[in-house]
Amino acid sequence: MIGLDTNILVRYFAQDDPVQSRKAAVLMERGLSPQTPGFVSIVALAETIWVLERSYKLSEEDIAAIIEHILAADALVVEHEAEVATALTVLWEGNGSFGDALIGAINSQAGCSRTVTFDRKATRLPRFELL
Repeated sequence: MIGLDTNILVRYFAQDDPVQSRKAAVLMERGLSPQTPGFVSIVALAETIWVLERSYKLSEEDIAAIIEHILAADALVVEHEAEVATALTVLWEGNGSFGDALIGAINSQAGCSRTVTFDRKATRLPRFELL
């Protein structure tokens, strides 16, 4: 297994640098396989989505499609895959941000009864509570 850093994922999905994006594409499309998969940590995934949202201004639909692509790839292993899928559902349904939904899903899986926040929008999600 090969760990993938945020910058590899960003270059691959943004295709914004002719040299680095090409190298990332070669790795992602030809260098990884089910036998030698790429590992996407939850930190790398969250950072990637944040960068694509904030810096590249991708829409929620584009972000959701990227997350679906990552989850569907046979050559990728995603940390907390079930929680990522749960957060993706929240995003598709328009009930909250991917980041907030991911935090809530991971907290729930860890046994938390609730997640406290100062973010009023996040309280639309199950088990989020305004502090």
